[in-house]
Amino acid sequence: MSAFVFSCFRGLFVIALATIALSAQAPDRSHPPQPGPPPALHLPAIQKQKLSNGLPVWIVELHEVPVAQVNLVVFSGTANDPPGRYGVGSLAAAMLEEGAGSRSALQIADAVDYLGADLGAATTSDLSAVRLHVPVTRLADALPIMADVALRPTFPKDELERQRQQRLTSLLQGRDDPPTISSIAFSRVLYGKGHRYGTAQMGTAETIKTFTSDDLRAFYTSAFRPENAVLLAVGDITADKAMPLFEKSFGAWKGSGAGPSEKLPATDEPPARTVYLVDKPGAAQSQIRIGRVGVPRSTADYFPIQVLNTILGGSFTSRLNMNLREVHGYTYGAGSSFDMRAGAGPFSASAGVQTDKTSEGLKEFFIELNAILKPIPADELARAKNYVSLRFPSAFEATSDISRRLEEALVYKLPDDYFAKYVQNTQGVTAADVQRFAQKYIKPDHLAVVIVGDLKVIEPGIRALNLGPIKVMTIDEVFGPKP
Repeated sequence: MSAFVFSCFRGLFVIALATIALSAQAPDRSHPPQPGPPPALHLPAIQKQKLSNGLPVWIVELHEVPVAQVNLVVFSGTANDPPGRYGVGSLAAAMLEEGAGSRSALQIADAVDYLGADLGAATTSDLSAVRLHVPVTRLADALPIMADVALRPTFPKDELERQRQQRLTSLLQGRDDPPTISSIAFSRVLYGKGHRYGTAQMGTAETIKTFTSDDLRAFYTSAFRPENAVLLAVGDITADKAMPLFEKSFGAWKGSGAGPSEKLPATDEPPARTVYLVDKPGAAQSQIRIGRVGVPRSTADYFPIQVLNTILGGSFTSRLNMNLREVHGYTYGAGSSFDMRAGAGPFSASAGVQTDKTSEGLKEFFIELNAILKPIPADELARAKNYVSLRFPSAFEATSDISRRLEEALVYKLPDDYFAKYVQNTQGVTAADVQRFAQKYIKPDHLAVVIVGDLKVIEPGIRALNLGPIKVMTIDEVFGPKP
């Protein structure tokens, strides 16, 4: 055997011995791996400028990818719909892309696709927005199209009729869909017919049938004004190069008409827990919604509420999901949320449970809603805070993600360092904070319970629980007359 071959064998033998020695060391399974500290979130600076017409512009430079995200954010949404005209803001936003400037809907779509861009309009309770995502080399070509959509919509009658029929069809389908029925019924129960939050954002069949192009234009004119808007730009741009482009497309925009003046009425807390039943014969599941009017986004209790809700129903390992899904197998998933808006949005705990386990599921819901009022174990608190903190930076991965966070900061008037301090404020939440705010906001004896299901099967068991007075609602009470 040559010296070379012998040397190779000896080397392999040494490696084999080392491998055996390492494999003999049993892994440490005495405790699970521990998460590391939340990563630091280093956000680029916001450059705040203005166009000649006074329109504020926020620019954030991100040069990793050659794209730009430009959002025109208008501080009026569906909550600004006038009484009796619910749905007009949502429909007006949907119509922005259906014809603008000299282009039809198809011509707008073709022009945007040719540039490799995405252009869309949307509305929420608190804002309306036109959003453009485009390769930065095509920004100068795309901005005039965006400006047409945002500033010069034509509201063509044929496209309005198409949108109208789509919405009426959606409402008709919703009357046969238990999750949709429960969602709309829950809002109606909490807020009533006279409150904007008590009716679906798209409106009702009664209102949708009456809207004309003039109605949409009237809402648009009152909402879309430079003094009621901000232009956000995030991506591979610089202020020096972008501002002249923005000035060319948006600098001549002038407002006309007074802004929306609608104010949301106050809501009263229910004096006692009440159960509302909606019959859906033959339903394989019962849709359960439990909750009350919660808090606005401006609440000083935001961070304790985030941790509280994570423990109760805001994650897969939350108490509600582990109980109803993992332990009992009543549902595919159970959870809870605080829907925070400019006004006080709803707190809700919800699940779709199998029909023959409806009363058992309700019982487990209230076990957890009462248990959350008690002191929180230290390990559970730590897990919840880490869940919120460790996943927070993922909300800033893409240009569109950052633009949405900036929209949130604008609409809800958050301080400039809000996101930089988010993890710090989350980690500062104590067990006493969670217990105090659970007792303040959950209140199991003052909750509305909405259940959509097959009443002949589920009603006897629900009555046996003695949760409170029971009221039966019809589909027409939830949706209004059929379209």
